[in-house]
Amino acid sequence: MLDKIALAIAVIGGINWGSIGLFQFDIVSWICGGSDTVLARIIFTLVGISALWCISLLVRDRTEIFRTSKDQ
Repeated sequence: MLDKIALAIAVIGGINWGSIGLFQFDIVSWICGGSDTVLARIIFTLVGISALWCISLLVRDRTEIFRTSKDQ
């Protein structure tokens, strides 16, 4: 379950980065009232931690990933 949550947060962060790159529009900062707000910094931190967690998906054994998905 943690893998799915981390992946979802990382995807949302990727969409935000895409909007910054394509349109120079930061969705998180817009929602939170600026990139310097505490809420925005928390969201950015969660996205970063989620991305780091998702690195483990690349290096884990495939059978371990599928086995834990079926067990849940």
